[in-house]
Amino acid sequence: MQSDTKINILLVDDQPENLLALEAVLGDLGENLVRANSGQEALRHLLSRDFAVILMDVQMPGMDGFETATLIRSRARSRHAPIIFLTAFSASDQLMFKGYALGAVDYLFKPIESSILISKVTVFVDLFKKSESVQRQAAQLVAMNGELRQSEERFRSLSACSPVGVFVIDSAGHCTYANPRFQAICGLTEAQSLAAGWFPSVYAADQDRAIAQWMAYVQSSGDYSEEVRFESVDYTLRWMHVRSSPMLSAQGDLLGYVGTIEDITERKQAEETHAEMVREQIARQEAEAMSRMKDEFLAVLSHELRTPLNSMLGWARLLQSKKMDETSVARALATIERNAEAQSRLIEDILDMSKIIRGKLQLNCCAVNLIQVVEIALDSVRLQADAKAIQITATIDRSIGKVWSDPVRLQQVILNLLTNAIKFTPDKGTVEVRLEWENDEEVVRLQVVDTGIGIHADFLPRVFDRFRQADSSTTRSFGGLGLGLAIVRHLVELTGGTIRAESPGEGKGSTFTIVLPLWQGSDPLLNHSVSEDLEGANVS
Repeated sequence: MQSDTKINILLVDDQPENLLALEAVLGDLGENLVRANSGQEALRHLLSRDFAVILMDVQMPGMDGFETATLIRSRARSRHAPIIFLTAFSASDQLMFKGYALGAVDYLFKPIESSILISKVTVFVDLFKKSESVQRQAAQLVAMNGELRQSEERFRSLSACSPVGVFVIDSAGHCTYANPRFQAICGLTEAQSLAAGWFPSVYAADQDRAIAQWMAYVQSSGDYSEEVRFESVDYTLRWMHVRSSPMLSAQGDLLGYVGTIEDITERKQAEETHAEMVREQIARQEAEAMSRMKDEFLAVLSHELRTPLNSMLGWARLLQSKKMDETSVARALATIERNAEAQSRLIEDILDMSKIIRGKLQLNCCAVNLIQVVEIALDSVRLQADAKAIQITATIDRSIGKVWSDPVRLQQVILNLLTNAIKFTPDKGTVEVRLEWENDEEVVRLQVVDTGIGIHADFLPRVFDRFRQADSSTTRSFGGLGLGLAIVRHLVELTGGTIRAESPGEGKGSTFTIVLPLWQGSDPLLNHSVSEDLEGANVS
């Protein structure tokens, strides 16, 4: 970029009219014309300024042009300033030779032709401007080189002292730089680092994955960030975090990739220690929760078994007294029978769960008329529903075909759901049974919908877990061991079906949905026995 500063031109003559004439001719150049009436004055100007050209009269009193030129050439600052001698006399060759020997670049004879003067001065002005531009560029280049050297020194120092490994890879995939920390992490010399990069240091089992991830990164435009294991020369494994980003030119062309490698072994070990502590804490909490559930279960079991037993023992003693009329005897026998059946159901649930946990539960499957099983179950619970004034409704699709299941166990499943619905529904509530055929899926959907106490959203995921009820007060209020739904889910899933529970929330009722595949009529293994071999399995 050219400077807007005017260029200095020195005019030296002892005659003021000659100076005015020179200014008149050179004024159109628009440069800074500096006057000097003598050689001494010219030298004073040269002390503080540089001039593109000096126009100097030869014949001056005191110090002539030649003497002035000699002094100008003796000073380092003005040694190379171009001098054009102006003279009104025809100079001899000897005189001209003297002037050229003193550094004159030209001679002009008065009267001076204006066009020639302007032409010659313009040449030196342009040359001075170009020289100044070159000097400025040279100074800028020196400054830039100095900054570049400082930048390189800073980079070299930072790279050498960096706590992470630094590497540079060109667009062809060759490693062109690796700092000392990189070499230490990879266990390589500088030459080995430049020849192989970081891949040879990756643990053999992780190399294929690491290379595949790097190749995917190279083909994308994003950043690379992966955690990989490195194997040292003593076969020690350490975790490294490798990061990389593409280097682009100002035009957006890919120049290569710059990356870092950081040893994160201690962090990974701390994370693993923390994770192990969390796992142990969770396992301990789960064990404590299971222990509490088992304790609660045993307490409930004791209560549930003792309650009907106390009733039976009480009525048995009254019967032994033989002081009862026929009505009382009949009532006693009915009560004993009812409580014995309740106790029998509890024991059957315990035995079923024991078989499920040991993987020994067996089913005798065949083609089952589901409509008939549902209607029998409905008849079985009507008296129980009537006792609480609960209305039971049924919507049954009569076109439904048979399903593949164990009829006894299937009835147990439906009875359990209906009994639960009635037990947890307040007086004068409703229980609805829906039996539908999903033709497009070739499945049967059985739903039991009640207007009972509902299920809290937090408890829904655990409603089918064994020994689980929403809280111990549920068991005390409604009875039961918390095994029924766990047995139901297991029986349903054992024959290829699914079951789920839904509830809008506490006090808003609940819906249990069973989905069973239809029997296609092509399985020749009727009365086939389905059993488990899950010895020791943790069945929820």
